[in-house]
Amino acid sequence: QVQVAESGGGLVQPGGSLRLTCATSGRTLSLYTMGWFRQAPGADRQFVSSIGWRSGRTYYADSVKGRFTISRDNAKNTVYLQMSSLKPQDTAVYYCAAGTGIGAEPREYDYWGQGTQVTVSS
Repeated sequence: QVQVAESGGGLVQPGGSLRLTCATSGRTLSLYTMGWFRQAPGADRQFVSSIGWRSGRTYYADSVKGRFTISRDNAKNTVYLQMSSLKPQDTAVYYCAAGTGIGAEPREYDYWGQGTQVTVSS
């Protein structure tokens, strides 16, 4: 089994920055894709970014490209999402997930964290 746990959310003003952390434990993740998703109230869960654990290849949703950066620390089994130039529309619960696929659909991921709230407001 794989456990994932997000942290780092909070309240930030528009234009500000936050770094989300996804700590993982359990089974080796070297062959996994790690993804970040977000979900606003009343909305579907939305792909944000992903990284291949082994390859380091990254993908971004158009809505965050140029503002968000995903990275991983292999030694710590930890994935980060650095968010800059935050906008009110970035407000959502952010989820970290692990899967064996490469896609951007939530159903392609097997393990999920509980989520961390990010609120962008003045």
